[in-house]
Amino acid sequence: MNRIAILGPGLLGGSVALALRNAPDTEIRLWARRPEAVEQARAMEIAPIVSSALSEVISGANLVLLCVPVGAMEPLVHELLPFLASDALVTDVGSVKTPVCAALNPLLKNRALFIGSHPMAGSEKAGIAAARADLFQNAVCILTPEEGVTNPRAESLARAFWEKLGCRLRTLPPPVHDEVCALISHLPHLTAAALVNTVSSILPEAFEFCGPGFRDTTRVAAGLPAMWSEILQSNRAAVAGSLRTLIEILQHTASVLETGGSTSEMHLEKFLAEAKIQRDVLQPFTAKPHAEA
Repeated sequence: MNRIAILGPGLLGGSVALALRNAPDTEIRLWARRPEAVEQARAMEIAPIVSSALSEVISGANLVLLCVPVGAMEPLVHELLPFLASDALVTDVGSVKTPVCAALNPLLKNRALFIGSHPMAGSEKAGIAAARADLFQNAVCILTPEEGVTNPRAESLARAFWEKLGCRLRTLPPPVHDEVCALISHLPHLTAAALVNTVSSILPEAFEFCGPGFRDTTRVAAGLPAMWSEILQSNRAAVAGSLRTLIEILQHTASVLETGGSTSEMHLEKFLAEAKIQRDVLQPFTAKPHAEA
C-alpha cells in the first residue's frame, strides 16, 4: 500500500498525509474539489501530488481513502471508478457506517476491494490547518467487515494501514458500529450542544463564569454545525433511541431532586457512584486530547 490517494484535505485526510509524509517508499496523493483547498494543501507541502483532477490522484493508487462527508461518498466513488485499479483498496473515515457500506459495497463489487473504516480521532477544529501527524496515535479505529461480502484481504490491508498510523483496531458489523457511535460520539455531541443552549436560554451571563469543567464538558459543541447535522441525520435512528434513554434518565433525576429529603440524597449518591465506577475504568487515552469523530 505505497501509493495512497486521499480524497478530502480536511482534518482527517490532512493528518493521514502528515503522518505518512516521510514514510519510506510511500507516495501520498491528495485530491480536493475546490481550487482554494488545492492551493492551501500545496502551500503546506503536505503531499507531492495535490490536484482537483481525480484521474491524476487515483490512477495507479493501491489505496483510496475517502475523507469526504458521508453523503458525498457514493457520488464521488461513481466519479473515480474509471480510474480505479482492480486490486486497489477503498476505505473511508466516516462516523456512520450502515449507509456507507450499503451504498459502496454494490458499487465496488468486482471492481476493487472495500471495507468501512472509522478512526475515532478528530477535534472540534476543522480543516487541513488543524491537521497533525500524531492525530491517530493510540486512537481506536473500527473496521466494519460484513460476513459474506467483505473480502478478507480488504480487512487485512486496512488493518495494516491503520496500525501503521498508530491505531488500535477493533471490528464491528456496520449496524452495531452505528449504535456504539450513537452512544459514545453522537449523543455526547448533542448533549454538549444542549447544555450550552440551556445556559444560553436561562442565563447567558453565566458564560462569563465558566471554569474548566464546563469548557471540557462542552468542547465538542464547537464542532462544525453542518458536518455534525449530517452525521446525526445519517445515524438518526440510533441517535434518537439513545437520546430518548438519556431524556428518561434526566427526567427521573429531576423528579428525584424535586422530591428532596434523605431518599433523594441516597438516589443521587447511588446514581453518581455508578457513573464514577464506569468512568474510572475507562482505558486511559495517552495521546493528546481530542474528540471522537
